[in-house]
Amino acid sequence: MLTIGAVKLSSPFVAAPIAGITDSPFRRLVKRQGGCGLVVTEMVSSEGLVRGGGRTLEYAQYAEQERPIAIQIFGGDPARMAMAAQIVAGMGADIVDVNMGCPVPKVAGHGAGCSLMREPDRAAAVVAAMAKAVSIPVTVKMRAGWNEQTINAPALAKMVEDAGAAAVCVHGRTAAQSYGGRSDWTLIERVAESVSIPVFGSGDCVEPGEIVERMRSGNLAGVLVGRGLLRNPWIIAQASDLVEGRAPRVVTGADRAQFLRDYVGLLLDDGTCGAGGFRVIQKLRALIAWFSKGLESGSHLRAAINAAETIPQALEIIDGFFVPAAERLPSGLGRSRLFT
Repeated sequence: MLTIGAVKLSSPFVAAPIAGITDSPFRRLVKRQGGCGLVVTEMVSSEGLVRGGGRTLEYAQYAEQERPIAIQIFGGDPARMAMAAQIVAGMGADIVDVNMGCPVPKVAGHGAGCSLMREPDRAAAVVAAMAKAVSIPVTVKMRAGWNEQTINAPALAKMVEDAGAAAVCVHGRTAAQSYGGRSDWTLIERVAESVSIPVFGSGDCVEPGEIVERMRSGNLAGVLVGRGLLRNPWIIAQASDLVEGRAPRVVTGADRAQFLRDYVGLLLDDGTCGAGGFRVIQKLRALIAWFSKGLESGSHLRAAINAAETIPQALEIIDGFFVPAAERLPSGLGRSRLFT
């Protein structure tokens, strides 16, 4: 069985963090499809954790059904990151993950995220301080490098391993590429060859067969799936079907509608989106922007959900798009097949 430190993973497939979308309800629904060995929270500010900011703590919340759970934090100061890691451990997380891959200016422009790859000694110092401060595993998510001239993932992976990291994940693009071009899986394999800790690869896995191919083609411990999961929350479960010799499960329009209904229901049950449902609608719009990619008339669904003003209106639009009239649920949220 795959392990990260003392944490056992039932599967090598990991649900990656995507800011603003992969909240606890989404992660729970992905986990319930099966085949997911680990979920990672949206990235959380180390400064926000240390200062006790309410919204920051909300990003770090998780449900017991999500275990094993990694809470991902970002920051550039070793001492503050160590303090934040202690808070994460105190919240009961199984793993604390360091974001060294975010290229967004508001993160990388303040000495955090992928900018740590430009200062390998400081990056290693962050990991060393965290590993000393907590007993749970410390992991690192990084990119290939800052740009094409400074591709240093293999060297940095070795440095953070020596500093105490229990595993690394590498997205095979540079910060300068953002999500353009293609993920360099040859480089990811080089990282796997340079360290003795588990290495997970990430980038461009949008079909279940691609996930399985990446696992079988090299020395990787696992695959982290991000944007492919937003388009198809069943992709990890389908990859697991392939690994186990089964045909990948077929996802129907009714399945897609039910997933979105369940997502809305969990958001409401959690009570973190306030009264009136406006934040629920905002969350749904963000997910639909990805969920509808590649679907026939997907742009019509996005436009309709963006125009919806109430939850019942949004659910009616979802049913009308995905489910034949004879199979539609009443206007209420309905009972999820996933929960029975």
